[in-house]
Amino acid sequence: MPTIQGFPIDDETRCIHYQQEIDVVAIQFACCGQFYPCYKCHAESVGHEIKTWPKSEFGANAIYCGKCRKTMAISDYLEKGECTHCGTRFNPGCARHYHIYFDV
Repeated sequence: MPTIQGFPIDDETRCIHYQQEIDVVAIQFACCGQFYPCYKCHAESVGHEIKTWPKSEFGANAIYCGKCRKTMAISDYLEKGECTHCGTRFNPGCARHYHIYFDV
């Protein structure tokens, strides 16, 4: 299980910025390899810019489900919107931020 950086408020990866029941995902950032609940946690924790994941690396298991504590591929996260292991639905509002994390 990866260590979740930033400002998580529970063991399912909710953070001080996003606290809805469906906010249960953490993303491994391409720039530093660390998992954060959101881009705001990353920005407030480190002194470097976010580097987006290139499409050629969308097979990387860089998405962490806070419910079952397993990782999944970026491509599955973008296509399915739910955990490929336990079926937990992720917050559909996160799609507004995909461009921050991924080359979409």
